[in-house]
Amino acid sequence: MEFRHLMAFITIAEELHFGRAAARLHMTQPSLSAQLQKLEKSLDVMLVARNSHEVKLTSAGKEFVTQARLIVQQMDKAASIAKSTAAGRSGSLNVGYNFPASRHVLPYALAKMSKDHPDLVVSLWEKRTGPQLSALADGVLDIALVYGHPHTSEFRHRRVLHRVPLVAVVGKGHAWAGRPGVPFAELANQSCVLFEREQCPAMYDSILSAAADNKIALKIAQTADDPGATAHVVSVKPLVGFASLPRATSVGMGAVGANSVAVKLFDPVPVIDLYVVWRAGEVNPAVASFLECIEPPDNVKCPAEVGLAV
Repeated sequence: MEFRHLMAFITIAEELHFGRAAARLHMTQPSLSAQLQKLEKSLDVMLVARNSHEVKLTSAGKEFVTQARLIVQQMDKAASIAKSTAAGRSGSLNVGYNFPASRHVLPYALAKMSKDHPDLVVSLWEKRTGPQLSALADGVLDIALVYGHPHTSEFRHRRVLHRVPLVAVVGKGHAWAGRPGVPFAELANQSCVLFEREQCPAMYDSILSAAADNKIALKIAQTADDPGATAHVVSVKPLVGFASLPRATSVGMGAVGANSVAVKLFDPVPVIDLYVVWRAGEVNPAVASFLECIEPPDNVKCPAEVGLAV
């Protein structure tokens, strides 16, 4: 069965006249008759009954024309979706993100995507930097919103959020809990809980770089790769953890009833930048559409340092 045979039959069914149907299709009546015969032969069913006076559909023809129209409609829809997807107006996109991206990048980007590309389906996945980049390399994610950027030709990147500050996280009974801020050098006298570097290389390196600037070595007493786990650990042990300022303020560290407190670090203030990362040579046009919907970094601001211990 060929698509052109379906179109020929549908036109005959609508006109019930071979001359008019052939004219609509810009072909001769013999050619139209031949296409109908090939369709009937492939189905082993007579679809059209005709004599010298009239053309009419058989009962099988009446049922088949309904189904044939559905096939044509689906083909038209498939063609439209393919063209729209090729232009980046529809299709699907898997976007990874971290906490600051969820607060300061995604709301604007998703609202603009919904307005400009309503037929494009965006799926969101919250992950730390390392897992996001692994998923991007494996093709599971199309976009990664992460701290820092990978130094490899496999990816391309663009900065979307400047200088996200890092803070210390301690339990409410810790000696630092009531202080407005702590010089980074005082970490020399503390035991810390830290994550493995592959979980978030940029944050890890920022912390250790600040330690190197102060000529101190951090005492890593425990590891906790999940930010929530860090808060739980410091709430029961006299350890110092680390978090980004957006996460600390949003979860209410230091608020009444909280078991952990965020404390500002200075001299220096460890900071990290947020980047959008995608594969080099990306062929999914929806990636370019999403990138166009991200605000320039100068328009994206980190929140004021509200809710920290003072």
